Amino acid sequence: MSSILFRYAARKSAAGGGGPNFRQALCYSLSLLDGSTVGALSAGAKPEFSNNQLLRHFSRFSRLASSSDFPREIARPCGLNLRFAGRISTLSNKENRGQGEEPLKAEVSWVDLYLPRYVRPYAKLARLDKPIGTWLLAWPCMWSISMAAQPGNLPDIKMMTLFGCGALLLRGAGCTVNDLLDRDIDTKVERTRLRPIASGLLTPFQGLCFLGSQLLLGLGILLQLNDYSKILGASSLLLVFSYPLMKRFTFWPQAYLGLTFNWGALLGWSAIRGSLDPAIVLPLYASGVFWTLVYDTIYAHQDKEDDLKVGVKSTALRFGDSTKLWITGFGIACVSSLAVSGFNADLGKLVSL
Repeated sequence: MSSILFRYAARKSAAGGGGPNFRQALCYSLSLLDGSTVGALSAGAKPEFSNNQLLRHFSRFSRLASSSDFPREIARPCGLNLRFAGRISTLSNKENRGQGEEPLKAEVSWVDLYLPRYVRPYAKLARLDKPIGTWLLAWPCMWSISMAAQPGNLPDIKMMTLFGCGALLLRGAGCTVNDLLDRDIDTKVERTRLRPIASGLLTPFQGLCFLGSQLLLGLGILLQLNDYSKILGASSLLLVFSYPLMKRFTFWPQAYLGLTFNWGALLGWSAIRGSLDPAIVLPLYASGVFWTLVYDTIYAHQDKEDDLKVGVKSTALRFGDSTKLWITGFGIACVSSLAVSGFNADLGKLVSL
């Protein structure tokens, strides 16, 4: 399996199915990714790649091929596409342990498969290929809008739709701000070094222009809310723009993310009622902050080694081996705060269920 990529290229070239330059194109693209392979490939040898190395090559190649200045004849060499990369299976756990490698899955999403090349870097900058963040931002909004509905009435569907679109745009804008401010750090972290700005697929100026377009669309949504909510919504931008800097100064950036990501718990209520009811929305907001501390602390553990190298901070580093105890406490606080909010909103029977 380790030389499957080379054999595939040779077979396609011999059959004429990949065009006369297919093998050269493949060699060139791989040499861009790993300079140690160019000599063996040009000499006609069959270099030994593990499955994980192959997937790393394709993950990098997919990002390089998204660049507008990447040669088209190399980016699409008659048949070799990202679907092939997506079908490469990982090594068995036994083989991985023998080679000292961690299992790796191909990073191929609908963005790689279906969007035009020039759109892909922007889609990935907004994390459209990873929608879970949008859902995490939207849920507190939906909780608040639902709780603000008059007894016996369904939540305002129009308002939920507006907030859903707003969550998509604000999450994309937040990721863009994060990548602009962290571009020097991202190049040193394994998980983030291939992000569009860190990898050079987009320039900082292009990122700023994209950020402006997202904020402009978000403004269109904000202007449809009442005056109180316009001010409340605009004030969240201070959190959005300052969050990426927190990891440089405190071990609690996840708490700051919680304050940012759950602002919709306040905004959703005010969009329906025209003001805030602190007894209801503050416990709801706190519940969301504790919830964020749970999932983002777990998420931060994958970057611990790189974070130590580059000197940034996180709750994963702060808690260390006590992480389970901390997130258990945050989980209890999340549920308790949610119950208090529901009780204060006269949802006693529903909360007990």
